[in-house]
Amino acid sequence: MKNTIEVCFSPHSFPLYPHEECIVVVIDVLRATSSMCTALHYGVEKILPVASIAEARDFQSKGFLVAAERSAHRVDGFDLGNSPFEYMKPGLKGKVIVFTTTNGTQAIRTARDAYKIVIGSFLNLTALCQWLAVQRKNIILLCAGWKDIFNLEDTLCAGAIAAKLDTTGMFETNYDSTLASKSLYEGAKKDMYAFMESSSHFNRLAKLNLQDDIRFCLKADQAPVVPVMEGNYLVPLKK
Repeated sequence: MKNTIEVCFSPHSFPLYPHEECIVVVIDVLRATSSMCTALHYGVEKILPVASIAEARDFQSKGFLVAAERSAHRVDGFDLGNSPFEYMKPGLKGKVIVFTTTNGTQAIRTARDAYKIVIGSFLNLTALCQWLAVQRKNIILLCAGWKDIFNLEDTLCAGAIAAKLDTTGMFETNYDSTLASKSLYEGAKKDMYAFMESSSHFNRLAKLNLQDDIRFCLKADQAPVVPVMEGNYLVPLKK
C-alpha cells in the first residue's frame, strides 16, 4: 500500500487534515524555512521556533540569541532577521538561535500535534526527499503562506517535493491540492524567478531590495540538511 502526499495551502486549513500520524513538512520559502536550513547547514547547533514577539523577548532577556521578523523586516532590538545570508557567518557555528517570523514559525506551531515535523525548502530539496522516501509515512506539505493566505512560492516548493517523490513510485499523489502544486511547479521550473516576478511576496521583498534573497531561496540543494523537530528544537537530522 502506497503512502499519500497532500498539500495544505495554508495553516488556516490545516485542522481539516488528519495529521497525528503524518510527517508534516513546513514550507516557507521566502524566507523562514530557507534561513533555517541555511543556519543548520552552516553550523548552528539548534533552533527554537516561537510564535510571538513576546516569547522571543522573554528568551532574549534570558541571554538567548534571537532572530525576529515581521512583515519582511527585522524587528528592532533583536540580533538577527530572516535573510539566509545572515546565517552563513562563522560566528554562529555551535549557537542556539530562538526564531520567530511572520509565517514560518506560526506554521510550525500549527503542526505541533503531528507525528513528526520537518522543514522544507528548495535549498534542501534532494536531501529532504531522500529522507521522506524511506519513512513509510503519509506526508502533508504545509505551506506557511502569507498571514494564513495562499502564496505562490510555498506551493511551487510543495509541487517540487511532490514531483520528486512521485518518481519513486512509492506514493499516491492524486489529490487535487497535490496535482495543482505539481502542475504549477512544472510550469515554473525552467525559470522560477521570472515566474515569481508578479507574485505578492516577490514584490514585497523586491521593494526592500531583497532580490538576492529571492534568487538564493529558489536555488535547489544549497543547504542539504534536514531540520527536524526534536522536543521544542529544530536540529539537523543525523546522517
